[in-house]
Formats: sequence, C-alpha cells, structure tokens
Amino acid sequence: MSGGLIPDALHFGARGKKPKQQTKQACQNLQKMLEGAIQTSTLMVETRDRYSAGHHQRVAQLASATAREFNFSNDRIQSICIAGLLHDIGKIFIPIEILGKPGRLNETELAIVRTHPRAGYDILKQIDFPWPIADAVLQHHERMDGSGYPSGIADEEILLEARILGVADVVEAMCSRRPYRPALGLDRALMEITEQKGSLYDSDVVDACSSLFKRKGFAFPDQPGMSILGLTDQIIVRTRSGSAVPNAAK
Repeated sequence: MSGGLIPDALHFGARGKKPKQQTKQACQNLQKMLEGAIQTSTLMVETRDRYSAGHHQRVAQLASATAREFNFSNDRIQSICIAGLLHDIGKIFIPIEILGKPGRLNETELAIVRTHPRAGYDILKQIDFPWPIADAVLQHHERMDGSGYPSGIADEEILLEARILGVADVVEAMCSRRPYRPALGLDRALMEITEQKGSLYDSDVVDACSSLFKRKGFAFPDQPGMSILGLTDQIIVRTRSGSAVPNAAK
C-alpha cells in the first residue's frame, strides 16, 4: 500500500532500481522538495518587498562562508544557509505599505516590523529540522549587549548561528538599496560591524566576516538565483579541500 503523497514523491523515478540506488534517489528527491519549498517561501517575501530581492540568498551565502571560518561541519554550514534563506520569512505578515515605505518608520510601524523574527519562528518551529533553524531565525536581531529584539537576550544566550546571521544580515542590508536610503556600500558596512564588535556584534564573527572580504576575496553575486545546493556546495567543497573561500561573484 502506498505511504501517501510524500513517500510516492520521494520514490518517483526510483522504481526498478536497486535498494541503495532507491535510497539515494529518494534522498535526492527529498533535497529537491526541500529546496523548492525554501525558495518558494523566500520568493513570497521578496515579491512583497521588491527592495529585498536577492537579500536572503546573499545573507545565506555570507553566513555560510562565515560559518566555514569556524570550521563547522558541512551539515551545520548547510543549516546556517537554510536559516539565512528563511531568516525574514516572518515578514510575510508585515503590511506591504510598511515594508516599502520610503520614509522613516514611526514607532507603531517599527513595532510591527519587529514582530517578524517571532512570526518566522512560529512558522519554522512546526518543521522538524535536525538543526536549530527556527531558533536562529528568532534570534537574528538579538545583540550582544542585550539591546536587540524580540527577547533582549545577550552574549552566549544568543546562538552562534544567530550571531553569524545577524552580522551577515547587517552587512548585506547596508550594501543594498532600501526604500528609505541608497546603498551605503561595503566599506561603510564593515566599518559599522567593526566599530560595534563586542557591543552589538560578536567579535569573533565580525573578525571572520571582515577577513572574508579583506583577505579572502569574498564578494556578493551580481545576480540572485543560486540554489541552496549551489550556495552550500561552494563552501562545502572548499571545506574538504582546505582552500580559500571562493569569490561569490563567480
């Protein structure tokens, strides 16, 4: 008897193959399904906020590369990549007129925007990920001195994954245009995280991130559109070989 729609989908194309081949095919099908679901979720956010187009992939790429500097396992790097792609999923509940407002947000609007980490957590906690992706999304706006949101936690209370996401998010956002300001540029972004390291941002994460740009040739891609596997493979392959982090524009 069939196990239902998902098992049938996982084994689609695997019939007639040996058990090991079937297992491999099922894993590949599952990976494609996960990738498709994540990309669809990201697109839902970006279609509501045109200024965020490509933001999630660039954050995922920088966060993954930064994680590699900590000698994380390949699985942990991929989990940070997924968290980067989904970190703003809670913004699907934010009104479009707030996301695209050309001027400064008032206190009420800012309070609404600051609900997105918990909204994202509430969505992702329903998924049985083998990694703390929901918690990383919840905490990516927390800061080392406790001044962040939504919970105001500090220092080691914040997951390292979330500290990495937080720095990657700030750097990418400052490098990109927003409805209320032009792009500020990489130099300004690196100056911001350097000046605030140890207070807002984790010092080790800031050092690792800065090193990627200044000494290892990292750069954001000119165009979005790289898959999850494409993002993580660049990092994972080089983790195994021990060579430098690649230029992300390649």
